[in-house]
Amino acid sequence: MEIASYPDLLRAARNQPQAQRLLFVFAAAELPEQHTAGQLRRFESREGGTLAPVMCVDKLPDELDDFAALVAESDKTGQRWDIVFVASLSGNGGAAPASDAAEQSLKKMVNAIHQGMVSKFLAFNRSGEIVSFTE
Repeated sequence: MEIASYPDLLRAARNQPQAQRLLFVFAAAELPEQHTAGQLRRFESREGGTLAPVMCVDKLPDELDDFAALVAESDKTGQRWDIVFVASLSGNGGAAPASDAAEQSLKKMVNAIHQGMVSKFLAFNRSGEIVSFTE
């Protein structure tokens, strides 16, 4: 199934043969300290900068509603973010992975984002639109 929206993501996760746990890493766009004028222009037009992970969470698909609810829950933290990266962790024997099992995968996601290796994740902006990146 091609995932073209947040509802598609939830539907795909709920329909997998093994139960899934969804992993979310929220990142804020930042301008590098030693930036050029060109980098500043791209950043101001929302086409450049770096992405810094600011928080992460794991959820079972049944714990999630629509994208607006995810944004509202994240806003309660007071942490500003621009992009949320999503991956899934597959369970075993019909059981979803435990939340503590997701910790290592979330750390790997954070490291990948720091290294700019984000093309393997789904990414959504704050409006719930899918964002694609080139590496």
